[in-house]
Amino acid sequence: MGRLTGGDPSLLRRINSAVVLHALRGAQSPTLTDLTRITGLSRPTVEGVVEGLFEAGLVVEALPDDSAARRQGRPARRFRFRAEAGYLLGIEIGSHRVSALLSGLDGRIVGAGAREVSESAPADDRLDQVRAVIADVLRRTGVARSSLRAVGVGSPGIVEADGTVRLGTALPDWTGLPLGERLRRSFRCPVLVENDANAAAVAEHWKGAATDSDDIVFVLAGLSPGAGSLIGGRLHRGFGGAAGEIGALHLLGREVTPEHLLSTTDTPLDPLDEQAVAAVFAKAKHGDAGAQAAVERFIQRLVHDVAALVLALDPEVVVVGGWAAGLDGVLGPLRDELARYCLRPPRVTLSMLGEAAVATGALRLALDHVEEQLFAVEATVTARR
Repeated sequence: MGRLTGGDPSLLRRINSAVVLHALRGAQSPTLTDLTRITGLSRPTVEGVVEGLFEAGLVVEALPDDSAARRQGRPARRFRFRAEAGYLLGIEIGSHRVSALLSGLDGRIVGAGAREVSESAPADDRLDQVRAVIADVLRRTGVARSSLRAVGVGSPGIVEADGTVRLGTALPDWTGLPLGERLRRSFRCPVLVENDANAAAVAEHWKGAATDSDDIVFVLAGLSPGAGSLIGGRLHRGFGGAAGEIGALHLLGREVTPEHLLSTTDTPLDPLDEQAVAAVFAKAKHGDAGAQAAVERFIQRLVHDVAALVLALDPEVVVVGGWAAGLDGVLGPLRDELARYCLRPPRVTLSMLGEAAVATGALRLALDHVEEQLFAVEATVTARR
C-alpha cells in the first residue's frame, strides 16, 4: 500500500490528507460539504485529497439512499473509508495457547482463532501452531494473505526492536530467538514483535479498562510477573526494552522466588504449570489453610513489586490481568498498599479484556504501523524511537 503522501515534500499536504482521512473514518458516508465543514479545509483542498484517496484505493463512493434520491432529486455524492482495503493481524504467543485476531484497516475485528499448545513445546512447534492458527483464520474469513498490511505479535520476554527475543525464560528455546525474522518469512508485510505485557497495556488503553487515561500500568500477573506502561499516552519500553520486568525484583534482597511462595510443599511450582497454580488458588477458595497461606504470601510479593513500579511511574490507573483465577484477591491488598505510600493513589482495576488483551494490543500495534504510513504526520503510541 505504501505511504500515502510520504514522498510529497509538502508537510501541509500530508497534514491535509491525514485530516480528511480521519474525518472519513469517523463519519457516516459524508459528502464533500460535510468533509469541508468537519475539517475546516477549503472545498478545492478536500476535493483534491479525496481524489488522491480514491487513487490509493482507500476511499470509494458510498451507495446513494434511493428514498432520499426520490425526495431530493440527484443526491450529493457520499464517500466512505475502505476498511477492506487491507487487513491486520494481532497474534499472541503464550505458554499454553496461541491466538490471532484479524481486522480491517478500521481496527474492527472480523475473525479470530486460537489453539492450545504444550508449555514444554519447543520453539519450532510453537511457531508451527502460530502459522496454523493464522492459516485457519484467513481461510474462514476469506481474506487473502496478500491483503495483510501489518502483523503485530505479543510475546513473553525482553524484545529487541528487530523482533529478536533478547531474554525469554517463560518459553522453551525462546532466549535469543529471532522471532520477527522467523515470522516474516510467512508474510509480505511488516511483522512487529512486542513484549506481551506492553501489548496488553496498549490494548487496555485502546479498548479496555484504561481508555480514559494516558498514564497507566498493566500488570501481567504470574509466577514471573511483568508489567507494561504508558506514560503520557506513549508506550514506555526503557533503554533496552526491559522496562516493567518486575519479576526480577526478588533478586534485590528478597531471594525467595514466587515459585516457592505459592507452593504448598517444599518443592517450588513450575513457572509454566498454570494448572498447578490454579489448583492452589482453588484450594485456597475452598478453605485449605496451607493454600490460603501460600496465596497470601504470593499476593504480598506481587503487591510489593507492583507498588515499587507505581511509586516510580505515578500512573493514574493500574490494570491487573493475567491469570483467570484468583486475581480478585489482589485488588484489595494492592489498593491498601498504594494508599499507604502514594500521594495520589492510582485507580486499581481488573483487566476488561482478559485473555484477549495481548492479541488485542498486538493488533493495535499493527494498526499503528499502518496509520503511520497513511497519516505520516506524527508518531503513534507504539512507535519505536
